[in-house]
Amino acid sequence: MYGKNDLRASLAPSAEKVAMTPFKPASYGRFYEEMPVEESELASTWLTRGQNLIVAYSAVRSGAVLARSGQIDEYAVVLPDAGLSVEITAGGQTETAHGPCVAFIPPGDSSVRALGDGGLYRLITTRSADLAARCANAGDFATPDLNVPEFTPWPDPVGGWRIRVYSGDVPSQPGRFGRIYRCTTIMVNLTSGRAGPRDPADLSPHHHDDFEQYSIATAGEFIHHLRWPWTGNSAHWLEDQHAYCAAPSVAVIPPPATHTSQGMSTGLNRLADVFCPPRHDFSAREGWVLNAADYPAPDPAP
Repeated sequence: MYGKNDLRASLAPSAEKVAMTPFKPASYGRFYEEMPVEESELASTWLTRGQNLIVAYSAVRSGAVLARSGQIDEYAVVLPDAGLSVEITAGGQTETAHGPCVAFIPPGDSSVRALGDGGLYRLITTRSADLAARCANAGDFATPDLNVPEFTPWPDPVGGWRIRVYSGDVPSQPGRFGRIYRCTTIMVNLTSGRAGPRDPADLSPHHHDDFEQYSIATAGEFIHHLRWPWTGNSAHWLEDQHAYCAAPSVAVIPPPATHTSQGMSTGLNRLADVFCPPRHDFSAREGWVLNAADYPAPDPAP
């Protein structure tokens, strides 16, 4: 059940689905305690994957360049904090993005040049096999998750491919959940976070039938609580998890695990929740996706 005052409680319940078995356990990237998979004088990069998405976290210094050559599909750059700006170049276009923001980068050749010091995230589908193979947790996905359907991109953007930058400073609004942006491959919810520990009597356990959630801790500390359903075959049962993840980190939460995240720090606790491909239920809510005019949703299934 969602906690009191949680706007997600208003989402229409999905039709009952029978999950495939066995279930996948959650997978974690704790970038603050792991060795980077790429390191240079100006940037260190960590890679963690799920079934559909790679989360690439980079700690950068001014002048660092993160490039993609022949990128197969659209990807995202997330600057979670004010104070870091980047210069993005792709398709003959150059744009400057100032944090906090999310930027969507078209397929093909592109580069992201840091204009200061800080941390940033690139969100790239696992169709980029060169990165998927280098993820620290690649072994967790040597066998595909049968509960996650095959990835299908959403329709092309209105007006064609180009760099699109969206602010993370949009004021909150009653009745709207977070700051949600989508592209053809990814949906990002930039939340404001919460100051101080979350009330343990006001959590929001819920599950997703057939899509992953990538909960990226951009500030603070969290306990990710997860529980898997019991089936008639006890060999498929998994132990509950109460996984500690500080920032920067990502928790890859598989379906159909019931889950909720509990902020623990006395300071700011902030998550960015990511889905690949975008969520239909969030997209169906009027006004929730702030850039819906730029990225159409697929036609409803007949």
